[in-house]
Amino acid sequence: MSLSIYGTQLNNRLLIGSALYPSPDIMKQAILASGSQVVTLSLKRQNPAQQGGEKIWQYIQEIMAQVDGHLLPNTAGCKTAKEVITLAKMSREIFQTNWIKVETIGDDYNLQPDAIELLAATKTLIADGFNVLPYCTDDLVLCQRLWDLGCEVIMPWASPIGTGKGLMNPYNLETIRMRLPEATLILDAGIGKPSDACLAMEMGYDGILLNSAVALADNPVLMAKAFNQSLSAGENAYVAGIMQQRQTAHPSTPTLDTPFWHQES
Repeated sequence: MSLSIYGTQLNNRLLIGSALYPSPDIMKQAILASGSQVVTLSLKRQNPAQQGGEKIWQYIQEIMAQVDGHLLPNTAGCKTAKEVITLAKMSREIFQTNWIKVETIGDDYNLQPDAIELLAATKTLIADGFNVLPYCTDDLVLCQRLWDLGCEVIMPWASPIGTGKGLMNPYNLETIRMRLPEATLILDAGIGKPSDACLAMEMGYDGILLNSAVALADNPVLMAKAFNQSLSAGENAYVAGIMQQRQTAHPSTPTLDTPFWHQES
């Protein structure tokens, strides 16, 4: 099934980052192996004034052209709504897209998003015509507020960014999915292994955004392929309908209609 982001239909539910790879060539191979049609990149972390900054953007754009893909600029490193808004406008001008992944870091220790600054930035950006993809914690009320502001896509974390700890609060994530059935929910940050992504898809999440789990793997290209496969498995399981857990054991081979000589003893 396709993933819809503000009306754009994608053939793959994996969104992937462009940082931390051992080399640009490995990054390219990993992106292509993942099947992703959306790559995130940061204007703040790759300043065009720095040597090679603009070249890496062009390189990523060339990769996306091969897969009919899209760039998703983010506001990584911003701490205030004012910083976010300024960077978002610069990104729109440079990359020619209204998509923006909004990040507002509130704590330098665990890089937890600042909910107050996030809401303020999101409100302003939506009024300015941006398609906002907000990165937030697994807080149901915050996700509801973002939905009420007009965010069609919401991206709660699985765990703090870059930790690889996986889904720390499955209950919270399941509740968000249940309470916001019409929202496009993309799990973002903290994914460590393909089984984490598969579990999120089994919960009914619409997609996964990750970076470190692929870029920091011993073999990023093979790991990207593994994540692509895990999303398909999780989505198929969700659509198929997972059996309900039971408190007591039930035989998988019932004795009803078993030949009589097996029942005599």
